[in-house]
Amino acid sequence: MEALFTSTVTVALAEIGDKTQLLTLLLASRFLSRKALISGIAAATVLNHGISAWLGSYLGALIPTSIANYVVGISFVVVGLWLLVPDKDEAATGRFDHFGAFCATFILFSLAEIGDKTQVATVLLGAEYHSVLWVTVGTTVGMLLANVPVIYLGEKLLCRLPVKWVQLIAAGLFVAMGIATMWWG
Repeated sequence: MEALFTSTVTVALAEIGDKTQLLTLLLASRFLSRKALISGIAAATVLNHGISAWLGSYLGALIPTSIANYVVGISFVVVGLWLLVPDKDEAATGRFDHFGAFCATFILFSLAEIGDKTQVATVLLGAEYHSVLWVTVGTTVGMLLANVPVIYLGEKLLCRLPVKWVQLIAAGLFVAMGIATMWWG
């Protein structure tokens, strides 16, 4: 259950102000079907984060535990620091809109998550917990916790949310996880 909880919290916090959250806002302004948007986000996240958690678990099993704790720990610290770097606003074109809300969301989220902070975090969580299922479920729930309110409340929510503070908390959480991993293994 630790893998589920930690994966949920870290991704939900890391997602605040992330480019995929801004993508959610853009998609919510283009499409009326909120259920299709949520389903598209969930499907893209399960696919992307499932592969990422598996990769992390696989790589974590290859590296000896004495070395893996330091590699994963240092990686968590690096991701924590990376969270402090603002994402570039990558405007999504409407070229996928004709596929409908679900497909456009699935395609754009799948593409946006490649190499994203939350994808890297999912690989690290997979390496840390060796639980593809619970890490995937947790990161997907975290992604939905951060993005579903944006679908319904949109810009009102993003304007009121102290994004900088949330990013600082998320960065601190990743750094703390990294130190704990290295220290207690």
